[in-house]
Amino acid sequence: MKTVTPSNACASFQVQPASGYAGDIAPPLAFAWVQAGEAVLVDVRSDAEREWVGYVPGALALAWKQWPGMVMNAGFDEGLKAVPAGKKVVLLCRSGVRSIAAARRASELGLEAYNILEGFEGDPDDQGRRGQRGGWRFHGLPWRQK
Repeated sequence: MKTVTPSNACASFQVQPASGYAGDIAPPLAFAWVQAGEAVLVDVRSDAEREWVGYVPGALALAWKQWPGMVMNAGFDEGLKAVPAGKKVVLLCRSGVRSIAAARRASELGLEAYNILEGFEGDPDDQGRRGQRGGWRFHGLPWRQK
C-alpha cells in the first residue's frame, strides 16, 4: 500500500475551487488529511455498494441515497452530527458525482466539506469498466471487501 503524507500529498494535489462547498480534492489528498487527523471520510455510497464493491476501513458510512430506487437518506443530516467540530469532511461516492450533492448539503449544515474527485471506483474505461481510470482503489488507498 502506498504511504501518503500530508506534505507529499499537498505537493502533488491541490484543492480545486467548487460552487457551494469547500472544493474538490484528489483521493490521495483526502487520505492524507484523514491520516493527519484533519478530516473525517464520509462514504456516501449506498449500503449495497459498500457491501458488494468494497469499503474504506474507518470511514463513516452514511448513504446519500439508498438502493433500491436511490431514495434520499432521510437520516443524512442527522448522521453528519457524528463528525467532530472543527474537522473537515471529505465525501466519497462511486465516481465523484453524488458526493458533490452531499458536500453541498454538508456545507449548508455548516461543515467544511470537500468532494473527493474520481470517487471510489473512478471513471469507466473504453469497455465501460471502472477501476482503471482513477478512483480511491486505483490510487492504492486502503479498502476492503467483505
